[in-house]
Amino acid sequence: MTHVAEIVTFTLANGTSPEEFVKLSQASESFVRSAPGFAHRQLSQGEDGRWTDYVVWTDMKAAKDAAAQFPQQDFCAGLMAAINPESIKMRHENVLWNMTA
Repeated sequence: MTHVAEIVTFTLANGTSPEEFVKLSQASESFVRSAPGFAHRQLSQGEDGRWTDYVVWTDMKAAKDAAAQFPQQDFCAGLMAAINPESIKMRHENVLWNMTA
């Protein structure tokens, strides 16, 4: 079975601290965890200040359905206000190989 990676990169809006953004992201945990097809998620920040939200779904339908429902969630407005909207890049990719510890 091929999984799908949803990869979103972005920078934070001016005035948003990394700690504040992590808390805002954690508010989305219940929605993402309960979404059909959710497999894995991680959030990282690079040395250049760019963030990556990496979510693995069981298939493309699950990924696209979650993305479509995301904006209607209560936490979404606050989370999106903390992100520089011009910096957002989102893509879906088929996971071709996976290695875990």
